[in-house]
Amino acid sequence: MNDGGSVFPVPELPPALVAALRRQNPWWSAEPAPVQPGPRRHLVGQIRRRLNLELAPIVAVRGPRQVGKTTAQLQIIEDLLAEGVPPHTILRVQFDELGSLQALVDPILRIADWFEHHVAGAHFNRLARAGRWAHLLFDEVQVVGGWHVQLKFLVDNASVRTMITGSSALRIEQGRDSLAGRISTIEAGVFSLTEIGPLHGLETPKPFLPANGLSAIVDKAFWTELREHGLRHSNFRTVAFRHFSERGGYPIVHKRKNVDWADLADLLQETVIRRVIQHDLLNGAGRRRDAALLEALLQLVCRYAGLAPAVSELAEQATLSLNVPVDGRRATRYLNLLADTLLVRLVPPLDTRMRKNRGGPKLCLADHALRACWLQEQVPLAPDTLAERPELTTQAGHLAESVFGSAASMVAGLDIAHWPARGPDREVDFVLTVGVRRVPVEIKYQRRIDPHRDTAGLRSFLEKTANNAAFGILITQDASGVVADPRIVTLPLSTFLLLR
Repeated sequence: MNDGGSVFPVPELPPALVAALRRQNPWWSAEPAPVQPGPRRHLVGQIRRRLNLELAPIVAVRGPRQVGKTTAQLQIIEDLLAEGVPPHTILRVQFDELGSLQALVDPILRIADWFEHHVAGAHFNRLARAGRWAHLLFDEVQVVGGWHVQLKFLVDNASVRTMITGSSALRIEQGRDSLAGRISTIEAGVFSLTEIGPLHGLETPKPFLPANGLSAIVDKAFWTELREHGLRHSNFRTVAFRHFSERGGYPIVHKRKNVDWADLADLLQETVIRRVIQHDLLNGAGRRRDAALLEALLQLVCRYAGLAPAVSELAEQATLSLNVPVDGRRATRYLNLLADTLLVRLVPPLDTRMRKNRGGPKLCLADHALRACWLQEQVPLAPDTLAERPELTTQAGHLAESVFGSAASMVAGLDIAHWPARGPDREVDFVLTVGVRRVPVEIKYQRRIDPHRDTAGLRSFLEKTANNAAFGILITQDASGVVADPRIVTLPLSTFLLLR
């Protein structure tokens, strides 16, 4: 190692691990990386911006399995190499594929030390001072015990640019707490409409919500402009939403758009659902977990997607399904385990100073395709297709709530809750909060809108000064449902999905 006469001992790794690292980093030997088909998704640009801004030495990307986090890493490496970044300054480690880590103490630090001495050719700080920053990309980092402690030590003592990914919300969140000031987090979800469009050859508009546009959420003009944006791009919106309705948003189902849905449903079930239950949850830290109960609760989440059933009801139904007693506390714990994988979003009831936080969470799936493949039942969301299956309208309405809740949860920094009916207060499907300002949202996924009946919940919420809401949003099937109340902005679900 040519580092100006280092006195540090040269670290060694087990030969099997060295071989695996060289396989994961073929650019060290002037070999190409695996082929990454398809256009860059917005996620890649977001990560690059965070890395280049250097607001924090670690950029964390968290999201459920198979949404493209690994692909994003490989595309970033491809871009770095194309820009002339020296190959020997780029390290990528996919931790969930390295069984040879077991014998190492502090494996992240040991691998970084080995890379610094045997590949980079100089200490990280010396490289940074010469303008040749080392890029360290760690995939599924949460499988490494004490990963956040090791990364804290690393970035506190070495000038490096680090990207990590994880499919565990809880473990990434725990790491973020201990890495305060050193980490910037990005949520990765399934494809948005503006990411689905290019894969189907559609002329695609840019996402409507800017990367730093959270304050716009509480501005009524923003939503009226979004409605007009949807009308201007109505042809794209209709076609892209139809593809989303048919297949959901997982990247593989659009990259393989010529493959029958039945085959793709089997693939999603195997690589997403069963992989999460059998690998991530059953092998996770803590007490032994019951695979049958995980599967039973996931099935119930699919059936109740978009609703907020009492946990006691879910526990009772799980008891009947499994023929073993399941109490509410156990059902809650297992629901939280499913939420930790980011396959499920648990939207809590709104908590205010004037009323206690009572009631269960609203259940939202990361993608409605999970429901389709797990229950073997497709419910169309595209209005023209749904019109041919009117008996599914109610179920489609619940699924539309799930889609909205999941998509809104992807907006960084946005607080999302639901407002259960209590006493004289009417239910409101969602409440978006930025600072102290709120925006109530009602989903009425039907062909005809009753201007009075279908806005009752919104008007009730808006009329209470304590709720601090100046206007509300009514989400509909299509653009035809407009109400006269100037405080209510109506727009189709498909238009809302143009935000990202």
